[in-house]
Amino acid sequence: MSIVVGYVPTPVGEAAATVAITEARLRGEDLLVVNSAREGSLVETTVATDADLERVLAAAADAGVVARVVRGTHRDDFSDEILELAERHDATLIVIGLRRRSPVGKFIMGSVAQRILLQAEHPVLAVKPAQ
Repeated sequence: MSIVVGYVPTPVGEAAATVAITEARLRGEDLLVVNSAREGSLVETTVATDADLERVLAAAADAGVVARVVRGTHRDDFSDEILELAERHDATLIVIGLRRRSPVGKFIMGSVAQRILLQAEHPVLAVKPAQ
């Protein structure tokens, strides 16, 4: 069993990764760090660099957690990839970061976090970054 964390190189993603590492250590479970680029996108701010991912893996190792990175691409929605990985790896927990959005932003863009919270068949821990 493992914990799945959706990671993006932002304060929201860093907060999610930190909490996921703590949960993995407390539960004695492995950690899957998921980072995905939108298919066909020329500029993608959510794609982590190798250095970003190495930093997360090093933090996990320092905490005594076995972690691995799952990189992929998604078409429409990153939530589908997170949910599929959680199913495939029989995750005990999905950790996601939350960011503040306006009501109009939620309406126009939808919310990956909302879809994960509503559609996941596994427990979900939603994390906000420190102010």
